Amino acid sequence: MVVQIKDYGPPQTEVTITRMDANDTLLRRHRGESFLLSAFRSPLPRLLRLTLLSVLVLASCQQSAKEQPAAADPEPTSQKTADPPSEPELEVPTEPGWLVEVTASSGIDFTYHAYESGSRFMPAIIGAGLALFDADRDGDLDLYLVQGTDLLPSTEKQPDMPNRFFRQESPWQFVDATAESGLGDGGFGIGATTGDFDNDGWTDIYVGNFGPDVLYRNRGDGTFENVTEKAGITVEGFTASCAFADIDRDGDLDLFVTQYIQFDPKVNCTDSAGQPEYCGPEAFTPARDILLLNDGDGTFTDISTESGIASLAAASLGICCDDFNGDGWIDFYVANDAYENNLWINQKDGTFVDEAGILGVSLNLNGQEEAGMGVIAEDLDGNGIVDLFVTHLDMESNTFYRNLGGQMGFTDDSGISGLGPSSMNYTGFGVVAFDLELDGDLDLFVANGRVRSGLKRPGTKSAPPWDHYSEPNLCYLNSGSGRFVDGKEIAGDFCSAVESSRGLAAGDIDGDGDLDVVISNIEGPARLYRNDAPRAGSWLRIRATDRNLGKPLLGTRIIATDGDRTLVRTISAASSYATATPAVVHLGAKVPGTKIVVRWPSGEREEFNTGDWNRTIDLYRGEGKKVE
Repeated sequence: MVVQIKDYGPPQTEVTITRMDANDTLLRRHRGESFLLSAFRSPLPRLLRLTLLSVLVLASCQQSAKEQPAAADPEPTSQKTADPPSEPELEVPTEPGWLVEVTASSGIDFTYHAYESGSRFMPAIIGAGLALFDADRDGDLDLYLVQGTDLLPSTEKQPDMPNRFFRQESPWQFVDATAESGLGDGGFGIGATTGDFDNDGWTDIYVGNFGPDVLYRNRGDGTFENVTEKAGITVEGFTASCAFADIDRDGDLDLFVTQYIQFDPKVNCTDSAGQPEYCGPEAFTPARDILLLNDGDGTFTDISTESGIASLAAASLGICCDDFNGDGWIDFYVANDAYENNLWINQKDGTFVDEAGILGVSLNLNGQEEAGMGVIAEDLDGNGIVDLFVTHLDMESNTFYRNLGGQMGFTDDSGISGLGPSSMNYTGFGVVAFDLELDGDLDLFVANGRVRSGLKRPGTKSAPPWDHYSEPNLCYLNSGSGRFVDGKEIAGDFCSAVESSRGLAAGDIDGDGDLDVVISNIEGPARLYRNDAPRAGSWLRIRATDRNLGKPLLGTRIIATDGDRTLVRTISAASSYATATPAVVHLGAKVPGTKIVVRWPSGEREEFNTGDWNRTIDLYRGEGKKVE
């Protein structure tokens, strides 16, 4: 079959499709070359992609292959093979304005400054992370926003341009508590993560910088203490995302710190017209990630080398933590920019082995490295097993790795999920998945912003030169089986903003039972969006804690039900891009179940009765019914 495309390459370019397999992979012949191409994943202009997609659909209609769905896995740790449940096509609701911006009246007044001087120093295009967490244990969410400096390429601190901490006093009412809290680090901020590293029941915060990182200990009285030196932490590279997790099941939180590149300000890059432009990561030496082991006495030991984490160097940006192989131990997935991604599987002895290649999550369907930015680990197709989703550079598309279960690894389902083609024209960073309308499945939201100058998009709110780096955000509604449709028409303000966005987090900011959104932008204001979606079901917010310690137990697996569907979530404070998310589980369900199975980080399992939904419940380790 020969398809002629007029707007790709030379006039009347011929693309010869010689074969299509069951995985929607095409063998393409173009200008004498023959190579594999996915119709959904190719870095080609839209017309060619849509033409190939049409050919694929027509060819698929002639095939008689039948799906053999398997039952959802009620015990994710058994890792059965499971296909997503079959559901009818989702109709996009017509009600507008589900996510309404409320920043102006909230007291949040913050703009991330990259201080672009024309030099196009790379750190200026990377930052703008955030942390959404309960800093004072009053039950509502507070907000921490990192800030840049105007000292690039220096890594010196700038005290007059600190990070900002906003404490929530009542729903949607914040006050700037930066000075009194002591959280005003003046480094060039990129990201942050949260967790109670010293087991005193109060959530601490780690700040990742271009330059020296900072660890703040929560004193429990509204103030924080800089304990970086006391804790023995000497990370002074180019940190993006970071994550607290208990890697050895000893009850305290260890720390994974991604490292991007070894930045050299003498390296300059230009665009095709010879104008200064931000370099890609390939222009620099890639850095090695860092793993810090919590010694249990307030200090950390660098075990990057002996653990195996430092055995590979890549330009790491995003990270998430979960048990990806069902053995009950926390693993790490790292999204790398222009390098193969890593899936560090915990060997239960303090070491990790990268099995991303074996399990199918190092490259895309075409065997290509991509520009990994943000990442989440969630059960997007509703089969009871955690999947992966990674945001990427424009012309690469975002990638949905569906978990096949049964130790079979993952498959790139970006095309058939609807998440690949629709993201080709955007550069994704922050990403969150939550049940927008409480119908029992996870919807998807992506913060976009270019890293290369392009044509100014209509409606941009950014000042020059950032107006040429601005893009609208994306919203997808889930059909219930991991097939997504464009939800921008109902997303309201969230998708109408055209900015250079980076950090993205979701949490119940106003305590009304559905999840709201906060986003950070480069040279643009941080924005808060209230969820006004009509509710299709009930909600349940779950805090899983140790009663004696009073802290959230990161890594806890929650298994609930919605009718005959299994809902699986993991408590984590690290995902998205350079962002700390609330350490709670939020569920939506049309037919809510009455029991929850909890697998604690130590491996024990217990069953709890939920009681009525539409409320927050606390589950305490050791107080449920033991489950074998």
